[in-house]
Amino acid sequence: MTDSSKRPLAVFDFDNTLADTAHRQHFLEERPRDWDGFFAAAPQDPPITDGIALAVESARACEVVYLTGRPERCRRDTLDWLAAHGLPEGRVFMRGNAGRAGGGRGDRRPARFTKLEILRRLAQGREIRFVVDDDELVCDDAERAGFRVVRARWTAKSAVLEEVQEREGRT
Repeated sequence: MTDSSKRPLAVFDFDNTLADTAHRQHFLEERPRDWDGFFAAAPQDPPITDGIALAVESARACEVVYLTGRPERCRRDTLDWLAAHGLPEGRVFMRGNAGRAGGGRGDRRPARFTKLEILRRLAQGREIRFVVDDDELVCDDAERAGFRVVRARWTAKSAVLEEVQEREGRT
Protein backbone atom coordinates (compact mmCIF):
# COMPACT_ATOMS: atom_id res chain seq x y z
CA MET A 1 0.00 0.00 0.00
CA THR A 2 1.32 3.43 -0.88
CA ASP A 3 1.07 6.70 1.01
CA SER A 4 -0.99 8.94 -1.28
CA SER A 5 -0.21 12.02 0.83
CA LYS A 6 3.41 12.03 -0.34
CA ARG A 7 4.68 13.06 -3.75
CA PRO A 8 5.44 10.17 -6.10
CA LEU A 9 9.05 9.14 -6.69
CA ALA A 10 11.04 9.60 -9.90
CA VAL A 11 14.02 7.23 -9.70
CA PHE A 12 17.16 8.04 -11.68
CA ASP A 13 20.19 5.94 -12.40
CA PHE A 14 23.45 7.88 -12.45
CA ASP A 15 26.17 6.63 -14.81
CA ASN A 16 25.21 7.10 -18.48
CA THR A 17 21.81 8.41 -17.45
CA LEU A 18 22.89 11.70 -15.85
CA ALA A 19 26.70 11.51 -16.07
CA ASP A 20 28.63 10.50 -19.19
CA THR A 21 31.28 7.89 -18.30
CA ALA A 22 32.81 7.56 -21.79
CA HIS A 23 36.02 9.39 -20.80
CA ARG A 24 36.80 6.86 -18.04
CA GLN A 25 35.70 3.58 -19.57
CA HIS A 26 39.29 2.89 -20.68
CA PHE A 27 40.03 1.96 -17.05
CA LEU A 28 37.78 -1.08 -17.52
CA GLU A 29 39.13 -2.31 -20.83
CA GLU A 30 42.32 -3.89 -19.43
CA ARG A 31 42.74 -6.86 -17.11
CA PRO A 32 42.82 -6.51 -14.25
CA ARG A 33 40.27 -3.71 -14.41
CA ASP A 34 41.32 -0.47 -12.73
CA TRP A 35 38.25 0.18 -10.59
CA ASP A 36 40.02 2.75 -8.43
CA GLY A 37 40.93 4.76 -11.53
CA PHE A 38 37.42 4.38 -12.97
CA PHE A 39 35.70 5.74 -9.88
CA ALA A 40 38.37 8.37 -9.15
CA ALA A 41 37.66 9.95 -12.56
CA ALA A 42 33.89 10.16 -11.92
CA PRO A 43 33.94 13.78 -10.65
CA GLN A 44 35.02 14.84 -14.16
CA ASP A 45 32.02 13.19 -15.87
CA PRO A 46 30.28 15.59 -18.24
CA PRO A 47 26.55 15.96 -17.61
CA ILE A 48 24.08 14.38 -20.03
CA THR A 49 21.72 17.18 -21.01
CA ASP A 50 18.67 14.98 -21.64
CA GLY A 51 18.98 13.22 -18.29
CA ILE A 52 19.60 16.41 -16.35
CA ALA A 53 16.60 18.14 -17.97
CA LEU A 54 14.32 15.20 -17.16
CA ALA A 55 15.46 15.11 -13.51
CA VAL A 56 14.95 18.86 -13.07
CA GLU A 57 11.53 18.73 -14.74
CA SER A 58 10.53 15.67 -12.68
CA ALA A 59 11.27 17.51 -9.43
CA ARG A 60 8.25 19.75 -10.07
CA ALA A 61 5.81 16.90 -9.45
CA CYS A 62 7.94 14.17 -7.87
CA GLU A 63 10.52 13.53 -5.22
CA VAL A 64 13.68 12.66 -7.15
CA VAL A 65 15.65 9.65 -5.89
CA TYR A 66 18.98 8.41 -7.26
CA LEU A 67 19.70 4.69 -7.58
CA THR A 68 23.23 3.85 -8.66
CA GLY A 69 25.52 0.86 -8.84
CA ARG A 70 28.40 3.03 -7.61
CA PRO A 71 29.92 1.88 -4.33
CA GLU A 72 29.23 3.77 -1.12
CA ARG A 73 32.82 5.05 -1.02
CA CYS A 74 31.87 7.32 -3.97
CA ARG A 75 29.05 9.06 -2.07
CA ARG A 76 30.84 12.40 -1.46
CA ASP A 77 31.95 12.69 -5.11
CA THR A 78 28.45 11.75 -6.26
CA LEU A 79 26.70 14.30 -4.03
CA ASP A 80 29.18 17.00 -5.07
CA TRP A 81 28.60 16.19 -8.75
CA LEU A 82 24.81 16.39 -8.34
CA ALA A 83 25.07 19.79 -6.64
CA ALA A 84 27.60 21.13 -9.17
CA HIS A 85 25.25 20.30 -12.05
CA GLY A 86 22.09 21.74 -10.50
CA LEU A 87 20.27 18.48 -9.94
CA PRO A 88 17.47 18.25 -7.40
CA GLU A 89 18.40 17.10 -3.92
CA GLY A 90 17.29 13.58 -3.19
CA ARG A 91 18.13 10.37 -1.46
CA VAL A 92 20.99 8.44 -3.08
CA PHE A 93 20.99 4.65 -2.93
CA MET A 94 24.42 3.05 -3.59
CA ARG A 95 26.08 -0.35 -3.35
CA GLY A 96 27.62 -1.05 0.03
CA ASN A 97 31.40 -1.16 0.43
CA ALA A 98 31.32 -4.29 2.59
CA GLY A 99 29.98 -7.59 1.33
CA ARG A 100 26.47 -8.73 2.19
CA ALA A 101 27.99 -11.36 4.46
CA GLY A 102 30.68 -9.00 5.76
CA GLY A 103 33.31 -10.31 3.36
CA GLY A 104 34.52 -6.85 2.35
CA ARG A 105 34.15 -7.37 -1.43
CA GLY A 106 30.94 -5.43 -1.74
CA ASP A 107 27.62 -6.47 -3.23
CA ARG A 108 28.55 -7.74 -6.68
CA ARG A 109 25.17 -8.94 -7.82
CA PRO A 110 24.16 -7.62 -11.24
CA ALA A 111 22.51 -4.19 -11.15
CA ARG A 112 19.23 -5.66 -12.37
CA PHE A 113 18.96 -7.60 -9.09
CA THR A 114 20.20 -4.95 -6.66
CA LYS A 115 18.19 -2.14 -8.23
CA LEU A 116 14.97 -4.13 -8.47
CA GLU A 117 15.30 -5.06 -4.79
CA ILE A 118 15.54 -1.37 -3.84
CA LEU A 119 12.71 -0.37 -6.21
CA ARG A 120 10.41 -2.93 -4.62
CA ARG A 121 11.31 -1.66 -1.15
CA LEU A 122 10.64 1.96 -2.19
CA ALA A 123 7.32 0.99 -3.78
CA GLN A 124 6.04 -0.49 -0.53
CA GLY A 125 5.34 2.96 0.83
CA ARG A 126 5.30 5.27 -2.19
CA GLU A 127 4.13 5.48 -5.75
CA ILE A 128 7.04 5.26 -8.18
CA ARG A 129 6.03 7.42 -11.12
CA PHE A 130 8.89 6.11 -13.28
CA VAL A 131 12.43 4.73 -13.30
CA VAL A 132 15.11 6.13 -15.64
CA ASP A 133 18.07 3.86 -16.43
CA ASP A 134 20.46 3.10 -19.30
CA ASP A 135 20.95 -0.59 -18.48
CA GLU A 136 18.58 -2.54 -20.73
CA LEU A 137 18.48 -5.52 -18.34
CA VAL A 138 17.54 -3.25 -15.42
CA CYS A 139 14.85 -1.68 -17.60
CA ASP A 140 13.50 -5.05 -18.75
CA ASP A 141 13.28 -6.42 -15.20
CA ALA A 142 11.74 -3.23 -13.84
CA GLU A 143 9.08 -3.29 -16.56
CA ARG A 144 8.33 -6.96 -15.86
CA ALA A 145 7.91 -6.03 -12.18
CA GLY A 146 5.31 -3.42 -13.16
CA PHE A 147 7.34 -0.22 -13.03
CA ARG A 148 7.05 2.46 -15.71
CA VAL A 149 10.49 2.82 -17.30
CA VAL A 150 12.18 5.55 -19.29
CA ARG A 151 15.12 4.05 -21.15
CA ALA A 152 18.07 6.45 -21.06
CA ARG A 153 19.45 5.94 -24.55
CA TRP A 154 21.37 9.20 -24.54
CA THR A 155 24.91 7.82 -24.81
CA ALA A 156 26.58 5.33 -27.12
CA LYS A 157 26.34 1.69 -26.06
CA SER A 158 29.42 0.37 -24.30
CA ALA A 159 30.21 -3.34 -24.43
CA VAL A 160 32.59 -3.06 -21.48
CA LEU A 161 29.95 -1.36 -19.30
CA GLU A 162 27.34 -3.94 -20.23
CA GLU A 163 29.78 -6.69 -19.24
CA VAL A 164 30.73 -5.20 -15.88
CA GLN A 165 27.14 -4.34 -15.01
CA GLU A 166 25.93 -7.87 -15.64
CA ARG A 167 28.92 -10.07 -14.84
CA GLU A 168 30.91 -8.12 -12.28
CA GLY A 169 28.21 -6.12 -10.50
CA ARG A 170 30.38 -3.04 -10.05
CA THR A 171 28.40 -0.19 -11.58
